[in-house]
Amino acid sequence: MKYPVIKTLSIATLAAAVAACGGSGSGGSDSEATTGTASLSLTDAPTGEFSKVVITFTGVILKPADGEAIEFPFDQPRELDLLTLQNGETATLLDEVEVAAGEYSWIRLTLDEDNLYVVDDSDGSGGQKTLAVPSGAQTGLKLVSGFTVAAGGTHNFTIDFDARKSIVNPQGNGVADYFLKPALRLVNNLEVGAIVGEVDYGSINQDENLTACDYEGSVYVYEGTDVTPTDLNVNTEGGPLMSVPVNNEDQTGLYDYKAAFLPAGDYTLSYSCQHDDNEQDDTLEFLGTQTVTVVASEEATAQTIPLAE
Repeated sequence: MKYPVIKTLSIATLAAAVAACGGSGSGGSDSEATTGTASLSLTDAPTGEFSKVVITFTGVILKPADGEAIEFPFDQPRELDLLTLQNGETATLLDEVEVAAGEYSWIRLTLDEDNLYVVDDSDGSGGQKTLAVPSGAQTGLKLVSGFTVAAGGTHNFTIDFDARKSIVNPQGNGVADYFLKPALRLVNNLEVGAIVGEVDYGSINQDENLTACDYEGSVYVYEGTDVTPTDLNVNTEGGPLMSVPVNNEDQTGLYDYKAAFLPAGDYTLSYSCQHDDNEQDDTLEFLGTQTVTVVASEEATAQTIPLAE
């Protein structure tokens, strides 16, 4: 199904990305074109705290740089569980939509705020918890970064909605159990790759020289080489781009992970099996720190953790 430009959830966060990436020709004369084509998908950076993160979208308001804001209400609200969109899985929000070429100032995603919730596994209850947009959001989520649609261009992007960073505990505010403060990252599909690897959780958990594991653990991904691993505290400069829980779906001795939609470049990986609750005083023990190079449209394979001596 094709959706109108309204479904650009975070295309606004792309800002200069579209302009920098340009696009491929659409078959016509670029000098004569007055529109471009855009496709947009949504994915979610993995999180182990929740078993469901449900967001219901009702439409988008798009603001051209030189014109009045245009409202695009959806025919029907679209409910998405973000946690079904992990490890490279995506949901199409915008499918080869033709839009006017030019500059756009901002986009606002409108929500059905009565149909936002999470299922919280952190306390073992697995209960449904309320989720709210903080006051001041002005009916939905306004994304203030601009973006550009190139005349005659074809653009394919994926938005990474990082649920672990986006959902915060407001500590007994009386409004909701959790607040939604989206952390969004947009990438050009032609410029991203992935990292896959394995963790020998059994040997790590039985190592007497290591702190006991709290759970199977996550692999933390940092931009750049030789980065000193830190926790998920989003206010810490040089913190992780994402953390990817390992899984044992194949019921083998090795736990798998996949970090997807990474722009081409060098990344530092490290593993921890201690819980990280975004607090500044978290003390996590990291293992298997290594640098992996990502090439666009390819999967890079990391060394098995713990690293061979």
